[in-house]
Amino acid sequence: MIDPVLLREDPELIKRSQVARGSSPDTVDAALAADAARRAAITAFEELRAEQNAFGKTVAKAPKDEKAALVAQAKELADRVKAAQAAANDAEAAFRSAMDAIQNVVIEGVPEGGEDDFVELRRVGEIPAFDFEPLDHLALGEKLGAIDMERGAKVSGARFYFLTGIGARLELALMNYALNTALEHGFTPMITPTLVRPDIMAGTGFLGAHADEIYRLEEDDLYLVGTSEVALAGYHKDEILDLQGGPIRYAGWSTCYRREAGSHGKDTRGIIRVHQFNKLEMFVYTAPEDAEAEHERLLALEEQMLTSLGLAYRVIDVAAGDLGSSAARKFDTEAWVPTQGAYRELTSTSNCTTYQARRLDIRHRPEGGRTQHVATLNGTLATTRWIVALLETHQRADGSVVVPEPLRPYLGGLEVMEPIA
Repeated sequence: MIDPVLLREDPELIKRSQVARGSSPDTVDAALAADAARRAAITAFEELRAEQNAFGKTVAKAPKDEKAALVAQAKELADRVKAAQAAANDAEAAFRSAMDAIQNVVIEGVPEGGEDDFVELRRVGEIPAFDFEPLDHLALGEKLGAIDMERGAKVSGARFYFLTGIGARLELALMNYALNTALEHGFTPMITPTLVRPDIMAGTGFLGAHADEIYRLEEDDLYLVGTSEVALAGYHKDEILDLQGGPIRYAGWSTCYRREAGSHGKDTRGIIRVHQFNKLEMFVYTAPEDAEAEHERLLALEEQMLTSLGLAYRVIDVAAGDLGSSAARKFDTEAWVPTQGAYRELTSTSNCTTYQARRLDIRHRPEGGRTQHVATLNGTLATTRWIVALLETHQRADGSVVVPEPLRPYLGGLEVMEPIA
């Protein structure tokens, strides 16, 4: 959630952020009222409790013949304290609910608007040109014996698939290349749970407007994650971290699940928009003052990966209304997909400032100071969707696909993926 002190000291800043996101600024007024009610309820409770403590001492010192009447008064006072405590708890819950309705405060410079209002920051690489009619990734995948959508649908339903043969090997190569890249830059590898408790899912901000994207196991009261960010954010819940040596960086490898609610008719061909995929996610805990620099570092690593694999891409500064509740700024990198004649998102990196850490109570203690909440950041380093751009970009006229050089060591030196008979 946002900083309660910021809410009280600069509510207009938060209102401007809400408006930029396309959300109502009235949520800020509601939170201010809930904060005032909460503080009044807490004050009333603490005053009654202090009165109760003082009265307890009076009862203890009273003569025996006066104690019966005083004990009765003490009981009445105890009932009032209990009621005041219940009121304070209710006010605290109402305040928490009001705060949860406010999304993270966007960083200055983030474009206003919705999905189509992003700002393109740069384009990198040459868009591939072919002297033949290029095939899309699914046609290529079928020629290579790499993708089987038909049997995926037979076994699990629409938007499921099998990666077979060289397709399975290609994904593992991509993920291992990404993992080694993360290791070279100081990330600790993690294989994370893909089922999490409701408090962890809510703490990362995923149970808001897009909760219908998430699979839930109602009988177990657990959620399937759409990214290892969720588990990695919950990893240090209720802890005080030592950041004296710099940021804590994790690289989480997991299978991810998304319902893709509301996307019927979009990208139904192939593996662009599916219900299950693998992903290597970078996740960072850092001091708030270092968060923006760390965000640029994550973006640079994503761009390094894309460039090394010979993919043309662009970087966009995502508009406020498309950030999700937790991110204060998000950069997407979109690779060129030849048969679509368009850039499509492959990676995303978000600076969540202290929003998630406040909800999950993750803090650090600056040298010589009081504890404060950390900033959290995340970024994708590889995912199944990358196969789409890799196959289409590096295809040849005969349906074979050149393996980008960095992936060859992970494929036993294979230089070209050939169609199967």
